[in-house]
Amino acid sequence: MRLGDAPESGNFEDRTGQSGGGRSLGGMGGGIFALIFQLVASRFGIIGILILGLGYCALTSLGGGGGGILGTGGTSPTEQGVSKLDPATGKLLKGVLGSTEQVWGQVFEQAGATYKPTTLVAYTGGSQSGCGAAQAAMGPFYCPTDQKIYIDPAFFDELTRRFGAPGDAAQAYVIAHEVGHHVQYLEGTLARGQAAQGSAGRAGGNQIQVGIELQADCYAGVWAQRSGLLEAGDIEEGMRAAEAIGDDTLQRQSQGVVVPESFTHGTSAQRKEALNRGLSTGNPAQCNYAR
Repeated sequence: MRLGDAPESGNFEDRTGQSGGGRSLGGMGGGIFALIFQLVASRFGIIGILILGLGYCALTSLGGGGGGILGTGGTSPTEQGVSKLDPATGKLLKGVLGSTEQVWGQVFEQAGATYKPTTLVAYTGGSQSGCGAAQAAMGPFYCPTDQKIYIDPAFFDELTRRFGAPGDAAQAYVIAHEVGHHVQYLEGTLARGQAAQGSAGRAGGNQIQVGIELQADCYAGVWAQRSGLLEAGDIEEGMRAAEAIGDDTLQRQSQGVVVPESFTHGTSAQRKEALNRGLSTGNPAQCNYAR
């Protein structure tokens, strides 16, 4: 990717020098896993395992009070040490984020609205988000409570080694997908989805979630098409990543059987189609996957 052409975003927090913060998921309250939409953590479709995902995490109003989840824990500014962020990775994170700000700023302006950018937080091991603990095992996620994206950059190594999806374009797809969730938050899509899931049941709720994830994939394609950063081979890298993280592919690899009613992100074919729709049209209005 032509990252040298991308303006680096200032909406970036480097917490990689902080000691690991945040509480474990087990300390957040017994009802957390029952609230499926409110914990749409990135699982790559592996049921019961929060691992290496591209997803959306909304841990709002849990346990009867915001303070129990959002209040303490984490790391104070005085505990911050020397950054552990690789300069090349930092350049990619800030460059891709800056490019998304340009693209979505133009899209919103054309619609007569103003785009409010998200903030990307890079951390190592663990940190604290507005949605509770941010832990490396959760993978990248978007938290609508504080409108921030959280990512442990070590995820990119896993994307290469474990999922066979190397390259800066694959990494950019991860970031752009999470920014897509922020766009959904600004559009009200996430709130509408949460309301719909309230009466949909588990299987129906999973279908709604799949639509949300596919729309975020499509939005990532819209960004890529409009960014002007793509080079030869970049589309293939992005498609390889989308294929590698389909629910069917990951379930087949992890448990040897595919359970369609448990899908939360879409099949490999669906994720590739959604990304390609955004790439081919550059039009977010064509990303009509979510209700």
